[in-house]
Amino acid sequence: MYFNKHISEPKWKSWIIETTTPVLTPQQCKLVIDCGRRQPPEQAQVGMNKSSGAGGGVDTKKRLTTISWIPFNEMPHLYNTLDTFIQKANLNHFGFDNIRITEQAQFTEYPEGGFYDWHMDSDVHMAHEPPVRKISMTLLLNHPSEFEGGDLELMTPGRFKKIEQGHAICFASFINHRVNKVTRGVRQSLVVWFGGTPFR
Repeated sequence: MYFNKHISEPKWKSWIIETTTPVLTPQQCKLVIDCGRRQPPEQAQVGMNKSSGAGGGVDTKKRLTTISWIPFNEMPHLYNTLDTFIQKANLNHFGFDNIRITEQAQFTEYPEGGFYDWHMDSDVHMAHEPPVRKISMTLLLNHPSEFEGGDLELMTPGRFKKIEQGHAICFASFINHRVNKVTRGVRQSLVVWFGGTPFR
């Protein structure tokens, strides 16, 4: 089940979009990587955003990756670029109400053996305090030749998604998804959530 039939948003033009042109150039991707690596690294936790009420904590049987957070004040141009992109995408595809970037973007590094098992970034069946995650974005920062495995898999038709450097996949945050195990190299990505008021 991908959505709760009792909510009246979004207008269901699309559940998933894949970019046909890059959101970021290779040079911009490198700047994000450099910024992410300057931040304090964390062992990634499982669970949704803090307002979800879902349990969290480090669980290496479910998720094995290192993360850091991109400060708003260090890369304002990045956030402007992402917001411009998602506002257009939401207007043309998703149809959610009044979305915006609600959290710092997450820089993720999946080493060899790294993965993230099936999960949702938001759950329409749970009570959330605003802001609620509505659109999730995964943007690949390094070149796909630098790693093997690590495919994003969505619990939908055409479920395996290959991403090119600088390109992104955006999807409704309540779609189940996972990152498969990296078998060689390191997969570097940027994860961004766009949200707003509770689902209606």
